[in-house]
Amino acid sequence: MPKWIKTILKITGILVGIIIIAFIAISLYIISNKQKVLGMITTALNKNLNGTLTIGSLDPTFFGGFPGVSVSLRNVVIKDKQWPVHHHTLLDAKNFDVSVNAMALLKGTVQINKIAISNASIDLFTDTSGYSNTAVFKSNPKPEKKPTDASSSSTEINRFNLSNVNFTIDDRRAFKLFKFDVKEIKGDMDYPSSGWKLNMKLKTMVNSFSFNTKRGSFLKDRLLEGPFDITYNEQAKVITVAPNTLNIGDDPFTIGGKFDLSKKDVAFVLNVADDKILWKSAASLLAPNITKTLSMFNIDEPIAVTADIAGSFGGGGDPSLFVTCKVKDNTLTTPGGKIDNVSFNGVFSNNYVNGKGLGDENSVIKLYHFNGTYKEIPFTVDTAFINNLNTPVATGIFKSRFNIVKLNPLIGPQSLKFTKGTADLKLAYKADLVNYKISKPLLAGAININNADISYVPRNLYFKNNSISLKFTGNDLLLNNIRMQNGNSIVYMEGRVNNFLNLYYNAPEKILLTWQIHSPQIHLAEFLGFLNSRADETPSKGKSSGNLTSQLNTAFEKGKAEMHLRVDKVYYKKFLATDATADLLLGDNAIQVKNVSLKHAGGSLKMNGTVVQNGSRNTFTLNTKIDNVNTSNFFYSFNNFGLKDFTSENLKGFLSAQAHITGGINKEGNLVPQSLKGLATINLKNGALVNFSPIQSVGKFAFPFRDLKNIKFSNLDGKFDIDGDKIKIAPMKINTSVLNMDVVGVYSLSRGTNIALDIPLRNPKGDTAIVDQTERDKKRMRGIVLHILATDVETGKIKIKWNKNHGKKDEQNPEVITTKE
Repeated sequence: MPKWIKTILKITGILVGIIIIAFIAISLYIISNKQKVLGMITTALNKNLNGTLTIGSLDPTFFGGFPGVSVSLRNVVIKDKQWPVHHHTLLDAKNFDVSVNAMALLKGTVQINKIAISNASIDLFTDTSGYSNTAVFKSNPKPEKKPTDASSSSTEINRFNLSNVNFTIDDRRAFKLFKFDVKEIKGDMDYPSSGWKLNMKLKTMVNSFSFNTKRGSFLKDRLLEGPFDITYNEQAKVITVAPNTLNIGDDPFTIGGKFDLSKKDVAFVLNVADDKILWKSAASLLAPNITKTLSMFNIDEPIAVTADIAGSFGGGGDPSLFVTCKVKDNTLTTPGGKIDNVSFNGVFSNNYVNGKGLGDENSVIKLYHFNGTYKEIPFTVDTAFINNLNTPVATGIFKSRFNIVKLNPLIGPQSLKFTKGTADLKLAYKADLVNYKISKPLLAGAININNADISYVPRNLYFKNNSISLKFTGNDLLLNNIRMQNGNSIVYMEGRVNNFLNLYYNAPEKILLTWQIHSPQIHLAEFLGFLNSRADETPSKGKSSGNLTSQLNTAFEKGKAEMHLRVDKVYYKKFLATDATADLLLGDNAIQVKNVSLKHAGGSLKMNGTVVQNGSRNTFTLNTKIDNVNTSNFFYSFNNFGLKDFTSENLKGFLSAQAHITGGINKEGNLVPQSLKGLATINLKNGALVNFSPIQSVGKFAFPFRDLKNIKFSNLDGKFDIDGDKIKIAPMKINTSVLNMDVVGVYSLSRGTNIALDIPLRNPKGDTAIVDQTERDKKRMRGIVLHILATDVETGKIKIKWNKNHGKKDEQNPEVITTKE
């Protein structure tokens, strides 16, 4: 071995020996002067305290801090002067290990290089007046220049270790409470010219992380574990935490932040991010008031979340929260139902309007580019807002285009059923949220339905190739450009409901829909469903009151419709009318018909009436006026009004009449037998009785030489009292070209016809030359008069016979001739 190497090794050995001997000497010095050293440490530390620091015992730990000297302090307690009032001990450490600079200790000073604390409690307490037990530490004046000698290292802690430490920050004035059960914290510190750097590993349980104890704790009962890289800028007095991965429970987060120590109340900003976290896991990390709201929702697959939390450790109130999330192709469960294929960017903030405070009242949830499918109906919402989590209000613009058949499961089977067609919606809405279900939204926008086939279930009506445009403006609903087709009937409609939204949610039975209706042709037989009683309105199983289905059904069933019709042609069986106008009011099982006017059979009809629906039978009241209609066509159109022996083939002329009639009509649109009651008056001009068999039967033997096949008359007035299947004929004078007659009695639609006819044998043909009407009336019944009775009492068919009881009156019905012989 070269001589110079031997020399170096000898010198090195001598130095190491000297150091070891010095270290042993110092250790022996501490052992032999334990109380003195303990007193020196206690005195040194108490110099900077406004309170008391007590140390139970001191023991050196050989080589624990080599080449420095380590001492282990037992039962270290720090209390401020107000401890007897609040009883919060700032530090109570069972084990407090300190590594000190050995050379400085020989000089009579204490320089601490490393601290290890275990089995301890740290309690930083602030009372409601703002007093804190951290006042135990005196504030030292800042030196003009940083010391440059080696002894400056005595103020630097290069390493520290905490294990099994309960750490608490309890600020009663600001309602803040932070409690950590520290399993282990290890840190290495460096001191560049700008301040210091810390590399730290953390493992701690969060018992409370409450920025506002009234709201509750963030990160409740979560284990935090991970590394931190922290720097402190002495000039700016800012602590910066570099972004790093920290496990919070089972979820890894990237966390960074800043702490501004220049402010009286230390301000902070924390940035938290996780690219893959379940919704419920993220919601459970927040304060209970926010968790409660978010837990009403769920997103099945993991989402990307970021959160910016800003606040201070002093003062009151919540921290500022700004949370974002990204959701793509997921499933969202809400109180109102499940939404599939969901994608959106979401933002939550509790500082919606600057200056209005931080909290639920000033909170907002924003959803951007929200796409989803609800009950197979796709929709988009460009931007949706939910403001004020205490009394939440939702706003947004809802868009959707879909096959309208998909609406059937939503509206239920009670009202409408769609078999084809498309719907296009664009609605701006504003709605209260009750338990985060949309309630009573205000709408603005339009719903357009095209090429739709619709069944109106309560009336068993079917419409095809329909187009409807619904426009919401204010509280009103406008229905425009509506085309509906039912069979061969085509209807064009414009409608309006004033105050629709308010009534729809609060009193749907008060809805009044006003229609302006035009049709080139209507076949009334295709609308006989309106004569049906409404379908059973018993709610389907599981249907709750107040939901979309029940409200819609109530609106359809209880609401009223006022219709103003203009129809070019109206068909009903054999009936045809033109230029028809009418006002109809459809209510709860009743139809009121007003101001009906139409042209028919060369004349016109006017009518008012009411139809009341009651099961399979509908009752009606009718007031009608007929003006100059062709009698034959009129009787043919109405199927001879049920008459069997007196038909459209028997009567000609132009009829004017008035009638007030009540009766029944079944769901097929036919008269209920024996239901008619009322009065009718007629005037027949330029009439003729053609091939009327009862008259012809009399004529065979009474007027064999007269033409009774075509009996003409210029004017005929009559009055009829209708009672079921009986029509009472008031005394009526008939003056014709062939014969004159007086008629009175009862015509029956079934059995009971009993009509008395007084017919003079003289031929009235010559009376046409008599100009004076009075003179003509005197001659009318001169000569031989035949008293004839038309009756069906014996055979059921009308027979003509002599009226042997002519002149005898029935006491109960004086206008009716008795048939008793």
